[in-house]
Amino acid sequence: MDRERIVERYFDAWIARDALAIVSTFTDGGTYLDPTTPVALVGDAIGEYARRLWSAFPDLTFEIRKRTGSGIGDLAAEWTMRGTNDGPFGGLPPTGRRVVVEGADFIRVDDSGIRSVHGYFDPGAVSRQLGLQVVVQPHAAGPFTFGTSLRVGGRTSGVPGAFSLTAVYTRSEADAERVRAYSREIAAELPHVKGFMGWVGATVGDRMMTITAWETPDDPRQLTTLRRHAEAMRAFFGSDLTAGGWTSVWVPQRLNSRWRRCAICGRIPSGVGSETRCDCGALFGEAPSYW
Repeated sequence: MDRERIVERYFDAWIARDALAIVSTFTDGGTYLDPTTPVALVGDAIGEYARRLWSAFPDLTFEIRKRTGSGIGDLAAEWTMRGTNDGPFGGLPPTGRRVVVEGADFIRVDDSGIRSVHGYFDPGAVSRQLGLQVVVQPHAAGPFTFGTSLRVGGRTSGVPGAFSLTAVYTRSEADAERVRAYSREIAAELPHVKGFMGWVGATVGDRMMTITAWETPDDPRQLTTLRRHAEAMRAFFGSDLTAGGWTSVWVPQRLNSRWRRCAICGRIPSGVGSETRCDCGALFGEAPSYW
C-alpha cells in the first residue's frame, strides 16, 4: 500500500475515534511515543491510550494543517488538537474547560505499515489551559523526598478532639492513581459527615497519607459507613491494591492557641482572649479552620 495512504488512514482513524483502526495501521512491533507516554506504546496499548484521551475529551478533534514527506519512508504532520475536558483526566475530575494544543508527528512508515510515530507538543499547554498547577521538583534530593498534597476544609473552626491518620505504600503509578481516585471521592463526602473538621492528603515517594481532623475520637468510626470508603477497604484487603499500610486515631495532648497578626497594629498578641481580640483592642474576624 502507498505509504502516504497508510498515514492518511492513521489520521482518519484518530478523527473517526476508531482505536482498532489506529492500531491496524502499525506494523507488528510498531511504536507510538509522545511527551505524555513514559515509554513507547505497542499494539493494543496504543488503542487504549487513544480511548483514555477520548474519554477525557469526548469532543476531541484533530485538524491536520500540513504534511511533508522525505520520500524514504519518513513523513511529518503538523496538527491542532481541540477538545473539552468533560471526563476524568490524569486521575482528576473534569474541569469543563476547552483546550487547543498544537503539535507535530514524525512518522516512519514502509509498505507494511507504520513503524513508529513520535509526537511532539508542549504537555504543559494542556495543564495550563485546564487551570492545573504544574509542580517542577525532583522525586528526591539528599535526605528529602518530594511530593504533592491537597486539602478539604470543614464547616467548623473549633479545636479538633482527634485526628485519624491513614498511610498506604504503593507499588506502581497504577496503584497510586487508584488510591488518588478513592481518596478524592471519599474526601468529597467528608464535609457532610458529623464531626468532620478538615482533611489533608499527601503523596511523598511511594507513600500516600491522609490526616483528618474530627471533633471527637468516635467520629472517625463513621468512615466505615461511606460507600467509597468501604469499597476502598475491600480493595485494600483484597489482592490488587497497594503493598500495605496502616490506620490510627490520635488524640491531641496539647493544642496551642491559633496566633493571628493584627491588621491594625501589626502585632501577634498572646494570652487569654488573643484568638478574638488584639492587645490594641481590635477585634479579629472568624478564626480560620484549625485543620
